[in-house]
Amino acid sequence: MEIPVRKVLIITYYWPPSGGSGVQRWLKMVKYLRQSGWEPVVYTPENAEYPEIDYTYQEDIPEGVKVIKHRIWEPYSYYKKVLGMKEEEKISAGFLSEKKKNTFLQAVSIWIRGNLFIPDARKFWIRPSVRFLCEQLQTLHIEAIITTGPPHSMHLIGMAIHRKTGIPWLADFCDPWTGIDFYHELNLTYLADLRHKLLEKRVLRSANAVSAVTQTMIQEFNLIFPRKYELISNGFDESDIKPLDPKKMDRKFSIAHIGSLVPSRNPIILWKVLSLLVKENEEFANTLEIKLVGKIDVSVTDSIQKYNLNRYLTKVSYLSHDKAIEETQKSQVLLLLINNTPNARGILTGKLFEYMATRRPILCIGPEDGDAASVLKETLSGKICGYENEDLLKNIVSEYFLEYQKNQLLSSRQEIGHYSWKNLSHNVAKVLNSFSLLH
Repeated sequence: MEIPVRKVLIITYYWPPSGGSGVQRWLKMVKYLRQSGWEPVVYTPENAEYPEIDYTYQEDIPEGVKVIKHRIWEPYSYYKKVLGMKEEEKISAGFLSEKKKNTFLQAVSIWIRGNLFIPDARKFWIRPSVRFLCEQLQTLHIEAIITTGPPHSMHLIGMAIHRKTGIPWLADFCDPWTGIDFYHELNLTYLADLRHKLLEKRVLRSANAVSAVTQTMIQEFNLIFPRKYELISNGFDESDIKPLDPKKMDRKFSIAHIGSLVPSRNPIILWKVLSLLVKENEEFANTLEIKLVGKIDVSVTDSIQKYNLNRYLTKVSYLSHDKAIEETQKSQVLLLLINNTPNARGILTGKLFEYMATRRPILCIGPEDGDAASVLKETLSGKICGYENEDLLKNIVSEYFLEYQKNQLLSSRQEIGHYSWKNLSHNVAKVLNSFSLLH
């Protein structure tokens, strides 16, 4: 029996050729939504300023999916001038800086970012998008709208269209708004802070449904505006995990971090523990490899140098997603770092789920009572250590090294199929199906 097809408009800033983690959530949802009777129509910028470019993601776009693009103006050319950056340089997310910079200019640029660009630098795309989409909707026969943020300007586009058309709207939060880990670093004035919070509350109140990736985020949203929230976590794509020839496994005891390393993720406790183990265990010193794949903040490399670990460091620049997956599979231990920030308990990155899918053991440094810890304990995919628990971390690394020496280093992972993007897209469809009485 053929499933009746209904159309859903997905408004997203990140879309191929964007690289990095931001593009994955809704690219993968689009890939599988058709199986639940919903035909995605994607709206995205034509000329966005993406931190990374990865053309391999285009292979995940299902054949025949309609992608509507509209030009966007972003103020990054002026932002780069303030920072003394070249026009062709990319702006990193999360205050990551690979080189030492003028701290005064950095402070000025952050102040501008937080106080003048509310909710974010894509605010100039809101009105043009609303006008453009209202014209497009006359012929598209859309039955539901999804917006995904950050950037939260996408939610403001969805809110305006919802008010004009009455089309039901799901606001999906991949990360918090005013609860984001770097919110306190924006140096907001009272009025700017109030504006952010008013817009956030308006979105939470106005959407027909709101989804978030962690239970902690839902609890925090309920303090802002009490209502029903949908928990739709991040996940992994089974088709991304290809069989790996065992001969390609790292020969050394590699501890690998895949992705950007911002200052708040700098695991000083790990560098300290590794420096102690190197001094105490000659065999450990002869086989250790610290493998960092992606952009690395200068504070991280400074810390590694401080603890005399430079000789063990292998730096790999940004890799396409398929190559990053292969590098993940080859590594002995996968390092998951939770930002040491006020919202740490609620951070649950998409990286965790891809790590789990590779069946390599995970070493997580973060809150032992956080959302990431809960998933690790549920799936038996790895071990968690708090930011200050030096003895525990030393024991975990030593245990993993012993298993590596015995050639028995493998995750004892339980069933994780419910975290696949295929299954998660069914959960999205259930929310959309509940809109049938509204439109």
